[in-house]
Amino acid sequence: MMETNPTIAAIATAPGRGGVGVVRLSGKNLLSLAQKLSGGKTPVPRKVMYTDFVDEQNTVIDNGLLLYFAEPASFTGEDVIELQGHGGPVVLQMLLQRCLQLGARLAEPGEFTKRAFLNNKLDLAQAESVADLIDASSQSAARMAVRSLKGAFSEEIHRLVDDLITLRMLVEATLDFPEEDIDFLQAADASGKLKQLRDRLDKVLQHAQQGALLREGMNVVLVGAPNVGKSSLLNALAGDDIAIVTDIAGTTRDTVREQITLDGVPVHIIDTAGLRETEDVVERIGIERSQQAVQQADVALILIDQREGLNATTAAILAQLPASLHKIEVHNKIDLTGEAASCVSRETGKLRAFTDAGQVIALSARTGEGLDLLRQALLQQVGWQGESEGLFLARTRHIQALEQAKEELLNASMCQENQIELFAEHLRLAQNALNEITGEFSADDLLGVIFSRFCIGK
Repeated sequence: MMETNPTIAAIATAPGRGGVGVVRLSGKNLLSLAQKLSGGKTPVPRKVMYTDFVDEQNTVIDNGLLLYFAEPASFTGEDVIELQGHGGPVVLQMLLQRCLQLGARLAEPGEFTKRAFLNNKLDLAQAESVADLIDASSQSAARMAVRSLKGAFSEEIHRLVDDLITLRMLVEATLDFPEEDIDFLQAADASGKLKQLRDRLDKVLQHAQQGALLREGMNVVLVGAPNVGKSSLLNALAGDDIAIVTDIAGTTRDTVREQITLDGVPVHIIDTAGLRETEDVVERIGIERSQQAVQQADVALILIDQREGLNATTAAILAQLPASLHKIEVHNKIDLTGEAASCVSRETGKLRAFTDAGQVIALSARTGEGLDLLRQALLQQVGWQGESEGLFLARTRHIQALEQAKEELLNASMCQENQIELFAEHLRLAQNALNEITGEFSADDLLGVIFSRFCIGK
């Protein structure tokens, strides 16, 4: 438990007007502060008290509910007070200033959750899921954030760490008693245990990758020659007139961004300016931004006018795309050719493929025919397998830690029988990587970065 942290206070509800506003405090010995705020009333822990909130002259600032949670039975593990009054910005600021006058200081972003972590009320993965729940952009993401908050992800990590510790104990026994005839590693089937550990880690990594996709979504960039229908496709996918559409080439002179949701996965669609040589200064700036968007994308939709096929402009665009970028070739304007919508793999040859994209889709952005095929193809490109009971929300840093642990276990599996010390070191490094996820082995600067991204009052 922390011993010297000052009392902190913050408005916990969102900015703006509302029916109810909440001011939250956390610290040591808050009972006397609660009495001063309520005009001498003594709150009972975990009981709602209706009261006036008063200033130093006993003048009423507001009235509402006061909740008092005595340590350690609170979110932060310290004394916590919540003042639930009316949700006007002015009255909430008056309440907050009264709390600061009584000795509290303004909380930093994420400081309440950070104290909960430091007081062992939450591990680091659970603490991060608080922010993820607030930031969830779909119902699926919200459900998975709750699973992480309840400890689903952490439990998987703890199981892996426990098995790693057991395996390390066998290794240490072999190192500590080299003169014994007993081969501890062989007797305990260390290689079999390591394989089971690697298999389970692979499964957790797969779930984490799905959870990270659900949290962070995918960036999809629309590229192609001017006037092939990129803006029309953006509008069709968004279900709204987001971008201006005309028959004039070069209408889109800057990147246009819109977010949609596909099966719970956030999809950030970026309509780019037609990539071409131009003397127009404004359009050239838009093209430069488009090129930056391409570099940051997960999937590129390469639009081709079905009537014209591949032209020199599109060929030049293809040469600029990163080789690692997922690509879907989209043949637009089938409403003008009389063809039916279709989606085929590049190898089938049923549609002529002009690029190295894995899938070729024929559709009409104007009529909407074939859009469902495109939506399915987008999810397939990033490996989305659908929401399942075992999923939890994850972040990029979690993926990196799991991949590092996977690499260390692979290195351990490649050690020779006489390389026991090296085997033990790889196991130790794998355990450290896993412990970083839950915060049992974390640098202070990492904690600072994580909690600084929270909103004030959490």
